Amino acid sequence: LVDPLLSKKIKEISLQLYTFAHDILENKNIILADTKFEFGLYDNKIVLIDEIFTPDSSRFWDKDEYEPGRSQKSYDKQFVRDYLLSKGIQHKKNITSDDDILHLPKDIIEKTREKYMQAFTKITGKSSL
Repeated sequence: LVDPLLSKKIKEISLQLYTFAHDILENKNIILADTKFEFGLYDNKIVLIDEIFTPDSSRFWDKDEYEPGRSQKSYDKQFVRDYLLSKGIQHKKNITSDDDILHLPKDIIEKTREKYMQAFTKITGKSSL
């Protein structure tokens, strides 16, 4: 269990990080739908221990195309999740080493790459590194 004071501090840090990114992305017409943070303790100090605000850890939606009540156009790994769900794979525990699903089709890989590059371009204003 987490100490209540530690939990409160992690919540505060999380909200500060989210608000920071939300404000930047809002100016670029991107909705930060959700994200995740992973924290740990080092020398009794809270440390952020994983990447943040990437297409792997967050869901980004195009504000201009947002419509409540429907699946949103996104710039993240949801595309791959949707593909896996269409193949009956819901959790990592459902995958065996013999599953063909472990070999994603080239078009799924390419479309995922395109979504990640769209996110990069829309967020940074640059077309490549």
